[in-house]
Amino acid sequence: MKLILGGKIMSQKITVPLEGQQEFKNPHLRFFTETIEVAKISALDFLNAGQTAYKSQHFYWQNANQTLTIVGLGHAKILMSEATEKRFSDVSRQWKELCQALIKEEKDIAPTLFGGFSFDPKNAMQSEWSSFPSAYFVLPSIQLIMKEGRTFVMINLVTTGAYATEDFERLRAERDLLIHKAQLHTFMPSEKPIVKATYEIEKERYLEAVQNTTKKIQDGEAEKVVIARSLNLHFKAPVSSVAAIHHIANEQQGSYHFGLQKEGQLFFGATPERLIEIKGGRAYSACVAGSIKRGKTTEEDQLIGEELLNDPKNREEHQYVVDMISTVFDAFCTDFTIAREPQLMKIRDIQHLYTPVEAHVKDEKSIFEFVESLHPTPALGGVPTNESLAIIREEEQMDRGYYAGPIGWTDTEGNGEFAVAIRSALLEEEQAYLYAGGGIVADSEVEKEYDETWIKFRPVLRALGGQLND
Repeated sequence: MKLILGGKIMSQKITVPLEGQQEFKNPHLRFFTETIEVAKISALDFLNAGQTAYKSQHFYWQNANQTLTIVGLGHAKILMSEATEKRFSDVSRQWKELCQALIKEEKDIAPTLFGGFSFDPKNAMQSEWSSFPSAYFVLPSIQLIMKEGRTFVMINLVTTGAYATEDFERLRAERDLLIHKAQLHTFMPSEKPIVKATYEIEKERYLEAVQNTTKKIQDGEAEKVVIARSLNLHFKAPVSSVAAIHHIANEQQGSYHFGLQKEGQLFFGATPERLIEIKGGRAYSACVAGSIKRGKTTEEDQLIGEELLNDPKNREEHQYVVDMISTVFDAFCTDFTIAREPQLMKIRDIQHLYTPVEAHVKDEKSIFEFVESLHPTPALGGVPTNESLAIIREEEQMDRGYYAGPIGWTDTEGNGEFAVAIRSALLEEEQAYLYAGGGIVADSEVEKEYDETWIKFRPVLRALGGQLND
């Protein structure tokens, strides 16, 4: 294989053993991978380099502290599920089977699977999400990984054929071409999109839903229910995936940045909320619930933050999430720790109550089991879970799609990280759908809840050139 360091290319022969593999469900399945290290290149330059060949087949991920960035181009394998009850185990089973077929050298990085789950697979409404199944994950053909100050490019090939040499050589050539393009051609971000029109979808229906839900909570049908709504933006010209990801990442530093392209649609966003991370046998989560605006001055911001910390409604919302995540970690982990009091998470447009959780994972638990048990958190669904989901289906009258669902990655060694896909939008050429919601409790006020959604629309709205509502 080629090792590219500082512009120098070195050759090294690679041999891939085909014998002596463990038995698995499909004895003809082979999963080949190869990793090379390259001189540092921009992740967006690499993504942009692949737009001609992989315009409808790519993804982007960057964690909140910017220590890990992943770009995927092409589809070596797609794993999906249309199930309503077993979608998490469906994807987990398919991934385990594929992992059993993996052939790699010790120095190769563990390949990464990336994708997401819809918020509610039982939602049968016709909508802009009709092409997205309840679970959709891709193993990329070519993958860039930037971590620990180093940059790697991998190729993955999944085949049932006896001979894969030609296909693997083709991938090597494509990989080298993409690296060359990314090193020579810097992505030049355009101006933000020009918005021709903004439509508040079913605004009156949303206001009615908040009012109805508040009454149901007062009547004891639930304790908390999250009600969401959407905006539809129309642009003067088509907006590219790379530009959308660039603008949201530039606007919302300190958040998780993600983009998942499926055919002609890009689901992207900048979320502050980690659902679960597993790294080296340790599990990490974040209880994020309760929110308020930022102040215009340092003093005002501090006062507003203290108001949030001492607000009974927001503290109650936050405690629901703490209780639920603690219950899952208690069942799935040992030696788990959680802070006694929440702290403030401050991002550009909003501040949240935040409580970190950490534990040691029991050996038999996979990241998909964590995701299944943690979704939806009370911050995006409600309390109790089943009752709140029933009210959401009845009152929201909207398909959330992947908004507020889990999105993230896992690798062949069991590591991974999922975030909750809020502060997000579905982009399709010359239009986009934006989503935002808020927690409704017994003393919620309709106009205050409506105003709060505008605060939550702001990150994506600003990134896409939309008019901010002050």
